[in-house]
Amino acid sequence: MTDSGAGRKAVAILISGRGSNMAALIDAACAPDYPARIALVLSNRADAEGLAEAQAKGIATAVIESKGKDRAAFDAELDALLNASGIDIVCLAGFMRLLTPQFVQGWSGRMINIHPSLLPAFKGLDVHRRVVEAGAKITGCTVHFVVPEMDDGPVIAQAAVPVPDGATADDVAAAVLAQEHVIYPQALRWLAEERLAVSGNTVTVRDAELAKSALLSPLP
Repeated sequence: MTDSGAGRKAVAILISGRGSNMAALIDAACAPDYPARIALVLSNRADAEGLAEAQAKGIATAVIESKGKDRAAFDAELDALLNASGIDIVCLAGFMRLLTPQFVQGWSGRMINIHPSLLPAFKGLDVHRRVVEAGAKITGCTVHFVVPEMDDGPVIAQAAVPVPDGATADDVAAAVLAQEHVIYPQALRWLAEERLAVSGNTVTVRDAELAKSALLSPLP
């Protein structure tokens, strides 16, 4: 992928596995009017499938092995590499490692994550099975700013997904993932364009017309 990067925010995507949201962000960043470029894909596992896909698309990759390393040491190495790479924004995309409060605070307002539920509901792992077992009729996905608390932080964008009677966890996962691939690139666009204003736990988009493109209609 050839990209001069002039005027575009440099983004690092952190993954631990196949990185389907990584691929969605890379594809979105191919658009000439997209305000961010994917400068680095980094994993804490050398065998993460997404690394090969990123390399095939001409994206620089790196691995910082987390196995056998304490959190503070790992995060210090990660922080140094991100800064050395000139990264402006960090996107977590299936990055299965808790980050220290010190690291998170250092990237406050510049690090976002996507979670496969309508937060604050269903934080944590194994979300879709829990959604089905709870008998929920609606689920979805959330892009949020990362804070020290897991699956918390100001919400940037959400998409709702109905849960039909008889749906399996796999059915729900597939439907939610399709929406993740829509709202994550949108949220990154807003952040890279510096259109997001945070007040407490509330995020607003500065351009009212742009906000109308969100998947959920605003409350009357």
